[in-house]
Amino acid sequence: MRTIGQIVKNARTGKRLSLKDLEGKTKIKAAFVQSIEKENWQDLPPFPTVLGFVKSLSGELGIDEKMAVAVLKRDYPLKNLNINPKETKKVFTWSPKLTFTVGVGAIVLAVLGYLAFQYIRFVSPPTLVIESPVEGQVINGNSVLVFGQTDPDAKVIVDNEPVLTDEDGKFSVNIDITPTTKEISIEATSRSGKERIINRTINIQSD
Repeated sequence: MRTIGQIVKNARTGKRLSLKDLEGKTKIKAAFVQSIEKENWQDLPPFPTVLGFVKSLSGELGIDEKMAVAVLKRDYPLKNLNINPKETKKVFTWSPKLTFTVGVGAIVLAVLGYLAFQYIRFVSPPTLVIESPVEGQVINGNSVLVFGQTDPDAKVIVDNEPVLTDEDGKFSVNIDITPTTKEISIEATSRSGKERIINRTINIQSD
């Protein structure tokens, strides 16, 4: 069974061509041609280049190209044969180290989120919802009921009078009014001193 080296050498000598002659015709260095004939693969470029050499030599020497390529692949050392190597896909595996890293990351994010929430809450005015009186409410009598809700830790003042809140921030108080009273002012102040004020216009109905 002939090797690729024997096939190339026999075809070259059959055409009475020297290594230099063949180099001039194919532009393949004579040393490379000689290494192919002697199958000194370690002296040759990578396999794709050698494959190109064999195809060029086949065309110049009248060798069947398909046969020459097949013989080259058979003779070329397998460990050096590297034609379009398939990439090895990395398989994802969940490791204890990854579990620890994800856990720590989740805790850090939770803590940072909580601190950010508390900071925003600290520097922002408190919420304040007034259910009574409504804007433009008509009042009969000499007092008006004021009730609503704010943040649990906020202080509430209604027309300059401090008002107690329950644990949910709800408050309710009766404020004395006079026939000249036109407006009720409700003020909520957070621990950081931020204020939110709501003024409600009222209409006193005289008898």
